[in-house]
Amino acid sequence: MNKKDRSTLTLDDVTGWWETDIVDIAPGSIRIRGYAIEDLIGHISFPAMIWLVLRGELPTKQQADLFGAMLVSAVDHGPQAPSIAVARMAATCGLGLNGAIASGVNTLGDVHGGTGQQCMELLQDVDARHVGGADEDVAAAEAIAAYRERCGEFIPGYGHRFHPVDPRAVRLSQLVRESRETGTVSGRYLEAGEAVQRVLSRGKAKPLPMNIDGITAVVLLELGFAAELGRGIFILSRSVGICAHAFEQSRQGERIKGPTPPACGFRYRGLAPRALPDAVRKSPP
Repeated sequence: MNKKDRSTLTLDDVTGWWETDIVDIAPGSIRIRGYAIEDLIGHISFPAMIWLVLRGELPTKQQADLFGAMLVSAVDHGPQAPSIAVARMAATCGLGLNGAIASGVNTLGDVHGGTGQQCMELLQDVDARHVGGADEDVAAAEAIAAYRERCGEFIPGYGHRFHPVDPRAVRLSQLVRESRETGTVSGRYLEAGEAVQRVLSRGKAKPLPMNIDGITAVVLLELGFAAELGRGIFILSRSVGICAHAFEQSRQGERIKGPTPPACGFRYRGLAPRALPDAVRKSPP
């Protein structure tokens, strides 16, 4: 902005630079989506607060409970989970807790942490095709084919490299079924997720079960969250585990700890040892 523009600025120009529907703050007053913060404190749960900030309205207790259960499920998956391993390594390099947490969160991209959101998009496609009149398994097969054409063979939300059956998915599936019985959710996205599971399991000796990303996608869609929020909500959950591991590591006193013990080394696949040519050795730098 040039000097002439600055001279014509008004207070309204400045306050209108950022616009938000989320929070209103004045001396002695903080209102979140219209509610006074002092009325929210002690009266709603943290999952309900997240819901309010993201969605604009308060959830019912049943909605908040199911949402909270989903947040609990994804908090931690051990030091070998890349986001947590990176945070722990960062802590040994002298980063403060904020830097270590940020380092871990920054690994939560399309592959690690983003597959729940991708699965939400897939299940929305299954549901749309089914609502259009197709048999659910036919809708799932068509949606899978379309997804693979766009994104490649890997289908997010199913199977796990460590768990033959993901215990988190089993428990959350049970809670979704219970919520369907009480009318809290419709169950339509659980049905879509199970249809995808059936299609992916065809011809296999054992079914390919949903993992945490798949059931997280189901829960968030059942609760009406936009797919674009999928990864962000996962990050809210996993950040708790990242914080705990970074703090624990910072208290252990280890310095510059890499991903494996130094004695393990690594596999070198480059050229064999070779001598520097005489012409290069004799020439001045």
